[in-house]
Amino acid sequence: MDDDIVIVGGGQSKFGKRKGLGIRELAFEAVSDLMNDFNMGIEDIDASVIGIAGEEFSGQGAPAAVVVDEIGMVGKPTIRVESACATGSAGIKTAYGWIKAGFYDTVMVVGVEKMTSVSSARATELMARAGDVRWESPYGCSFPGYYAIMASAHMKEYGTTKEMLSSVGVKAHHYGSLNPKAHIQKEVSLEEAVNSIPIAYPLNLYDCSLISDGAAAVVLTKASLAKKYTDSPVRIKGVGSGSDTMEIAHRKSLTSLSGAKEAARRAYKMAGVTAKDIDVAEVHDCFTIAEIIATEDLGFFEPGQGGPAALDGQTYIGGKIPINVDGGLKSKGHPLGATGVSQANEIRNQLLGKSYNRQVEGAKIGLSHNVGQSGQFVNVMIYDRV
Repeated sequence: MDDDIVIVGGGQSKFGKRKGLGIRELAFEAVSDLMNDFNMGIEDIDASVIGIAGEEFSGQGAPAAVVVDEIGMVGKPTIRVESACATGSAGIKTAYGWIKAGFYDTVMVVGVEKMTSVSSARATELMARAGDVRWESPYGCSFPGYYAIMASAHMKEYGTTKEMLSSVGVKAHHYGSLNPKAHIQKEVSLEEAVNSIPIAYPLNLYDCSLISDGAAAVVLTKASLAKKYTDSPVRIKGVGSGSDTMEIAHRKSLTSLSGAKEAARRAYKMAGVTAKDIDVAEVHDCFTIAEIIATEDLGFFEPGQGGPAALDGQTYIGGKIPINVDGGLKSKGHPLGATGVSQANEIRNQLLGKSYNRQVEGAKIGLSHNVGQSGQFVNVMIYDRV
């Protein structure tokens, strides 16, 4: 029961507008990539957790069932989880708990979403329903609007500028251009980002994440069993979760996510580390202001200093704390159910030295931060090499 839980394999599909592919094919692509990664077959896996945030994107009711069918896990225990944009990390936490509880020894987590089957307007409407359908979304508030409110508050309280916001997008596109599985693989200049199409003031086009298709998968097991499958397991050293009010009007602060602070506090305590010990991080940059707030909530920078740090390049490789060096949600893409699993897979690759031209040299401890809705669900996980 006291055995550590480790990730022994990971895989990911290409993120993007995957025309002609549904949740079945995307999940199969991620699992196939995973199976090429280590010494295991489907027969070695006891159970699966399938993370899918929405049904109306793909049009498939009970979508986890078709994924299980496609990846060859029929007959074995499975469950579908959903925590909006934090669905992927919720899936990993579920698998972690199953193994800790002694139900199963080895569990596969697959996060997948097919979002581009509907128009951008329809996708925005569907996601807006994750806000309060009585007091928020009926009055026109969508997620760009929620985060625009946070950005405006941050600008007023701390003097954060549009250039600071845009610099987060510039970094994301720089690293996305180096990631062959990213949705958009192109560089963007600061001038382009600052002057791009307005979406919800003060957020522009390059401040907003992408509507993407994609899948990611990881396999968790007990540390005592890991050597059967790999010589390089990555341990989940700390897990923390938090939440916040449904309506953002009820929050004490619009410049911080209280659920993220609580999740980070719990994860750091469990792992026995502090923010200063983290070598590389994946944070939930659904909008550029979200990354700035995340770097403050996680303790990497003091409140109000996340923006200047981003503009100063402190979140690049070689800076104080490399953030989202796979392109993040902004450039890699944001298929809702897949995001948290993809983050874990990226951190695993970083700790194993397998991120190639995006590698943070000497990375030993990594962190992922996955936010659902506008902070109602938050999971923070800390990883290290065993």
